[in-house]
Amino acid sequence: MRALRVWAPAAKRVQARVNDRLLNMEPEDGGWWRMENEATAAGADYAFVLDGGSPLPDPRSAWQPYGVHGPSRIVDHGEYRWSDHGWQARPLASAVIYELHVGTFSAEGSFAGVIPHLRHLVELGVTHVELMPVCEFAGSRGWGYDGVDLYAPHHDYGGPEGLKQLVDACHGEGLAVLLDVVYNHLGPAGNYLSRFGPYFTRKYGTPWGEALNLDGPGSREVRRFLCDNALMWLRDYHIDGLRLDAIHSLFDQSAVHFLEQLAVEVEGLSAVLGRHLALVAESNLNDPRIVDSRERGGYGLQAQWSDDFHHALHAALTGERGGYYAGFGSLGAIAQSLRHAFVYEGQYCPHRRRHHGRPVRGLPGARFVGYLQNHDQVGNRPFGERMNHLVSAGKLRIGSALVLTSPFVPLLFQGEEFGASSPFLYFTDHEEPLGRAVAEGRMREHSGHGARAEGIPDPQAPETFERSRLRWEELESEEGAALADWYRELIRMRRWFPSLADGRLEEVRAKRSEEEGWLTVRRGPVCVACNLAPEERVVALPWRNCVLLLGTAAVSLKRGAVELPAESAAVIGDASDPTVLAWLKEAAGRGECAPSGVRSPGSAAGESPSSESKTSPGRRARATARRRKSLPT
Repeated sequence: MRALRVWAPAAKRVQARVNDRLLNMEPEDGGWWRMENEATAAGADYAFVLDGGSPLPDPRSAWQPYGVHGPSRIVDHGEYRWSDHGWQARPLASAVIYELHVGTFSAEGSFAGVIPHLRHLVELGVTHVELMPVCEFAGSRGWGYDGVDLYAPHHDYGGPEGLKQLVDACHGEGLAVLLDVVYNHLGPAGNYLSRFGPYFTRKYGTPWGEALNLDGPGSREVRRFLCDNALMWLRDYHIDGLRLDAIHSLFDQSAVHFLEQLAVEVEGLSAVLGRHLALVAESNLNDPRIVDSRERGGYGLQAQWSDDFHHALHAALTGERGGYYAGFGSLGAIAQSLRHAFVYEGQYCPHRRRHHGRPVRGLPGARFVGYLQNHDQVGNRPFGERMNHLVSAGKLRIGSALVLTSPFVPLLFQGEEFGASSPFLYFTDHEEPLGRAVAEGRMREHSGHGARAEGIPDPQAPETFERSRLRWEELESEEGAALADWYRELIRMRRWFPSLADGRLEEVRAKRSEEEGWLTVRRGPVCVACNLAPEERVVALPWRNCVLLLGTAAVSLKRGAVELPAESAAVIGDASDPTVLAWLKEAAGRGECAPSGVRSPGSAAGESPSSESKTSPGRRARATARRRKSLPT
């Protein structure tokens, strides 16, 4: 038996319908109502009835087994037997994050379907799995950003038990789990919160619906509702951190901003649990105060996504300049983002048509998450194209090398590491007429940006969802395996060299030629040399004696320079540095062959470059097995 409680400050009478029994609830202070009865045991279905109205799901429902419109089910979180005792996540500063969507990540489209692929992520070098939102949303397929039951894991994914099993399995593999949560709005279908209390405000608006009431009358309980939700994921599901969606749409003029309150409460829970817990924000404000310490006037979050870094990379690699890519595209923008996190730190921004941003001062690069792809930047395109659909294989390797050797916390998007052929499209499963309205709105939005409306996939169509599902057999193809090896070696390198793990932005040295299309980024004894031009380039290096650590085929070292083929990248080391020499010795000890299309390490300046590997599938598989056994921990 457990007590049922609900906040309904305007109601005159509140009842609970428990397994078809209608039971009266008693009022408490602050607009709360409470009931305790032998019927309210784990597994019981229930709903609340306000002033004789229709039954409504619990705003804090832990499980919606029948979807957003059905009754809630009582869950006893103490019943699950965890096997992750003593688990501790890596600090976020040493993380490699892998973002995935549960519904399209596997053929099963469930929490259980993710588990067989965890070993691949470990072998790749991933440390943190980031789940796109999993709380209950309308229908059986969707991105999850229109969730309405914030406390309930989606029933089609496997519900509370399934999520706990996935987190337990991740921890068993040494993987931390981050969860994407949406606190700036709720979805339209199944959103009953306003019937219970002043959860929303008309004082502000968001592009997706009503804004949450964080600073108006009744906002204390609304803030409590969101903070308790965050603490529940971290405590009851053993989640290691939260990614907060679009915090620029969290409107709060309180003296203590909601984000600061949340950060303080999460720090308190971290101290109680003895586990590292992280809060990562998505923000388009270019405001470092989000991740600055409270002692310096910040909110104290651990990290925030850096769209400027992504936009600089994407625009330079693809040539796109429309929309928010306006003002990006130069190699100088990439260099600026690597040195300062933001490209716009107070300058005039053409896309926004105003001055934008604030300088980052005294903060490490680990306070920022860097990426070449993520769900937004792929899925918000009308046709869901990934980077490998837009640029050459060489440019894809340039982008990934710059991300994985950057001073930021790197993030990969599902399938990126093997060049997945499947797009990631926008898909929904709304009831009509909402579904048709959403589809027509999608068509209007993108046809206004030059896309052909008749060719844009219908988000409501089941095949749009199916097309977005990963095809894991592509990882075993020659091209997929070679690209995965490229990512794996870059991640291994990131862990090996202290200079690459060092997030000091002031230590980044970047040189470029806009005219010739080349860029070099040096961090300690490691230099990434990139040629974005369609012709070969000879690029000066910071040292006379160099060795090739990793490169695409036909890269050639000369005294103090590297000869880069068109659209290629190479990672070069200072031949006199002890960590570089130790890397070469360790690579030789592994005895592996270079991945197809990738240069073997160790070609020194003046020597004949290693030939491109043409290994057989069996030989490559044996090399991969040796590499996997020697992954650094």
